Amino acid sequence: MIAAISGTKKFLSLVKFSHTIFALPFAIIGFMLGTAASEQPFSLKLFGLMLLCMVFARSAAMGFNRYIDREFDARNARTAIREIPAGVISPTAALVFVIISSVLFIATTWFINPLCFYLSPVALLVVLGYSYTKRFTWLCHVVLGIGLSLAPIGAYLAVTGVFNLLPLLFSFTVLFWVSGFDIIYSLQDEEFDSANNLYSIPAFLGKKNALLASRFLHLASISFVIAAGIIGHFGFIYWIGAAFFLSMLIYQHSLVKPTDLSRVNLAFATTNGVASVVFGCFVVADILLRGNI
Repeated sequence: MIAAISGTKKFLSLVKFSHTIFALPFAIIGFMLGTAASEQPFSLKLFGLMLLCMVFARSAAMGFNRYIDREFDARNARTAIREIPAGVISPTAALVFVIISSVLFIATTWFINPLCFYLSPVALLVVLGYSYTKRFTWLCHVVLGIGLSLAPIGAYLAVTGVFNLLPLLFSFTVLFWVSGFDIIYSLQDEEFDSANNLYSIPAFLGKKNALLASRFLHLASISFVIAAGIIGHFGFIYWIGAAFFLSMLIYQHSLVKPTDLSRVNLAFATTNGVASVVFGCFVVADILLRGNI
């Protein structure tokens, strides 16, 4: 039992399970929008399947990223302590974990609806393919954003089986939000990326201009938050959440300077985690109280 718990902790650390909090609230938003739009009663079973899809897809993506990048991670002082280069988890075990997570993701979509099942390989292609992008394009941050942006529209499809503009607006919110904060996170590896022929916006533009690009992406993100609020006819509760989300974006940019990266982790993990959870709570509360679709 102790060995099993220890092994589980190792794999949870491998995939940074705590970072699931970034996209999860947006998946719940998509699910609740779908429930409201279809006028169906809340399905705990379907909600559970949606959560499992989130966990399996993200576990596959993160595990694959760690597997593919293991040699680069070993050469980078910041990442050498990760599970694979540190010898805590073998590359073979990590790859098996990725395969199992991928199979479980596809299998779970089978129990949701045919459309989600048919689209599941496409979703996997996006989230797994991200791991290769840093080898050939500085737009890798945007690809990561696309991967996480599947959460709200995917959850909406799980309930309704059809596409709709409103959940897509939340997907674009996630796309530009994640792309922006991933640039901030990657500031730490500007020199390493440049020295090892890896592509990133900081390596391409430098720290100062990379931060400007991140701000532009976050401005685009909040624009979609506003568009979703207007098109979705949300009430004041939504706009309180939107204001908080905006304040968190502004705050994280105040934490990081081109010459001072000491608070990158606070800006990346804590600030964005709080922003996502609080915004998600306000949006869901508005949906439940007003019946927005």
